[in-house]
Amino acid sequence: MRIHDLGPNISSVIVSLSIMLSSCVDMRKTTYFNDLRDGEITSVPPAIPLIHKNDILSISVSSLNPEASSVFNAPNLLPTASSTVLGATSQLVGYLVNEKGDILFPVIGTVHAEGLSTRQLSDNIAKILSDKKLLVDPIVSIRITNFKVTVLGEVGHPGVISVPSEQINILEALGFAGDLTIYGRRDNVLLIREKGGKKIVQHIDLNATDILSSQFYNLEPNDVIYVQPNKDKARSVNNTRQLLPVAFAALSFLVVVASLAVNKQL
Repeated sequence: MRIHDLGPNISSVIVSLSIMLSSCVDMRKTTYFNDLRDGEITSVPPAIPLIHKNDILSISVSSLNPEASSVFNAPNLLPTASSTVLGATSQLVGYLVNEKGDILFPVIGTVHAEGLSTRQLSDNIAKILSDKKLLVDPIVSIRITNFKVTVLGEVGHPGVISVPSEQINILEALGFAGDLTIYGRRDNVLLIREKGGKKIVQHIDLNATDILSSQFYNLEPNDVIYVQPNKDKARSVNNTRQLLPVAFAALSFLVVVASLAVNKQL
């Protein structure tokens, strides 16, 4: 046996083992919306996010008198708060909603925020500033800076996703997370949501179009998405564990044969 004759043999073994280690995946299980047809789908409008305890609010105030408004725009840095977004950590700036659901705003003092939308809180603060004659025709802009969702499991980049626009749907979140891997279950994605101090768990089938008109299509702050692994991954792992010893034994045998061939030619 010549040494160069072993090259194709080794390649054949490696290719064969690769084929054996790979598992067949049903393409219908890896595509989205298998029942999608041309036409219109009634969508659910995004829910207006409400302010909760421990939220961090960015608040800016403007008026015809910029100097007077500047008093209410002093930076409010929270030294102990940070946001981790896909591995990047950033300092959060804003007003923390305390355990009573209030914020402490310059000059006017305590303002209740919990349970309100950012628009409602903006109107309340603007009214207080006007009633107290602190500003004339003030404009108050508020944003929830810690609006985030978490994506875990069989996705390309699991982690926490920051949502500056305060609106995101489940497909956008999965897109930010690098989409589902080939081993992610598209027919049973878990959505965990907190409502009124209780956890709500919803199973979502991304193979069907129902989710596009579901109340769970648009995500809310602190939603958690978990993509479960499918049976193909478990089968692939088991096959790998079973066939690796065989592969190593075969390669070891070929190495021994190659060594004997070399010694014979010397």
